[in-house]
Amino acid sequence: MRFGVDEAGKGPVLGSMFAAAVRAEPGSLPADVGDSKGIAPERREQLATEIRDAADAVAVAEVPVARIDDPETDMNTLTVAAHAEALSGVASDGLAGTVDAGDTDAERFGRRVADRVAADVTVTAEHGADETDPLVGAGSIVAKVARDAHVAALGETYGDVGSGYPSDPMTREFLANYVTRHGDLPDCARSSWSTCEDVLAAAEQATLGEF
Repeated sequence: MRFGVDEAGKGPVLGSMFAAAVRAEPGSLPADVGDSKGIAPERREQLATEIRDAADAVAVAEVPVARIDDPETDMNTLTVAAHAEALSGVASDGLAGTVDAGDTDAERFGRRVADRVAADVTVTAEHGADETDPLVGAGSIVAKVARDAHVAALGETYGDVGSGYPSDPMTREFLANYVTRHGDLPDCARSSWSTCEDVLAAAEQATLGEF
């Protein structure tokens, strides 16, 4: 029995980041687990259910916007925390596994994750592990499905917010329109992101131009 951990939603300007840990025998997982970004959304949802059915344990951790915007932290530390919180939900003494390295120094990332887990676990961190380790791929899928559900819920609250990524024109349009109507950012926005600063600056400039 081993574990795999990965996160989804590290880069968006809207909403939470999620991490998922899967504890299972690798051979028990569906054959097409892998990097969630390369799997169609409908199949991701099916796989997430199949992974939960096959796994010995699955745990998901959420890092909300308030934690992301905290000036006393940074995304590397939050990614470590998300992996550790998810791993803690499946960990037991003597368990070993792999996490997808969220730092340029993979060894450091793995060490930081292990230090935050109360159980005595052996953590290996690798870049691109979601493509090479089926358990990390499984974690990637579960985390991405959790993130997708979160974005869908934001859509129910705010209307179409797009994918939540800064590169998405729909997301940028949503933010610009929201600020125009309300004079401030929505609660789901990561206000510390440069995209939000740009939207606020543009709205202020537009207001000044009216005078």
